[in-house]
Amino acid sequence: MEDKNIYVPISLESIEPVIFPDVALFIKTGGNYVLYKNSGRDFSEHDHERLSKSGVEFIFVSRDDMDVITSHMEASAGRLLKSDILNARAKAKMIYQTSINFVNDLFHNPEKTTDTNRSKRLIENLMSFLSDNPGAISSLETVMSHNYHTFVHSLQVASLTLLMHSEAFALSRDEMLDVGTGAILHDFGKIFVPQEILNKTGRLSDAEIEILKRHPEEGYLYLKSKGVLSPVALTIVRHHHERYDGSGYPLGLKNTDIPRSAQITGIADVYCTLTTDIHGNKTIPSHIAAQLMRNQMKGLFSPHLMNTLEKLVCTEDVQQFIL
Repeated sequence: MEDKNIYVPISLESIEPVIFPDVALFIKTGGNYVLYKNSGRDFSEHDHERLSKSGVEFIFVSRDDMDVITSHMEASAGRLLKSDILNARAKAKMIYQTSINFVNDLFHNPEKTTDTNRSKRLIENLMSFLSDNPGAISSLETVMSHNYHTFVHSLQVASLTLLMHSEAFALSRDEMLDVGTGAILHDFGKIFVPQEILNKTGRLSDAEIEILKRHPEEGYLYLKSKGVLSPVALTIVRHHHERYDGSGYPLGLKNTDIPRSAQITGIADVYCTLTTDIHGNKTIPSHIAAQLMRNQMKGLFSPHLMNTLEKLVCTEDVQQFIL
């Protein structure tokens, strides 16, 4: 059987026919990956319509072809997000796919974190989508069924972090870009955690927990050594696991000693973990998650920032946060 790890899912709705890169495309059927078209032929409007009518949500490409696909989709995203032809759902798929590709690429190629222009473009597109679409929270959808949990979670946290900052504070565009960059890279340090720990389904041992808890500091030190991220972005990476009562890590900071943006990212991180499982399914309603954070996790988060979270996610119009 073919190794599923060499194939990467691409949302059909995020693909622009004819100009999509000329690479081999596969569809998944019966657990196998079957060639749909070889390189040397355009992916046409007819192809797109045919697959859509057949209920195909994702096509698959070889991981070896992802560089050219990622470059194409990132270059096209800004234009497509401004298009009147695409609806909010299609735009959500576009920003979702480009974000997943971006985080996936950085986690597999850490040296690419030095390309700050690329990360700024991504966050600008994400900010544009969130501000231009009132239903942005509910229109973003998931590909978590394809084992992209870490990358999807990064997008979830970045989106909610940006929305909370926009709701609570009047930040400049550059400050928001720094916040978004730090939030989408908040778990970057997990590249230094052994896969057997990250993928373990049972309870972690005390030793394994200690290894996992090193990821904020290790991510921070690596990214700081590159000398390209702002202090705001770096503090989010380092301190998103600090807690208001001083019980967090790596430094055990307390109350307002924890940088504000790191506090917000930490809240978004916990909320997204509570409300979505590794398969992209909704686990508990938003208001239940907020109650758990208020009561069972009492003292871990700023009451003021919890108010901001609840204002965004616990409304009659927004009953879930699914990316």
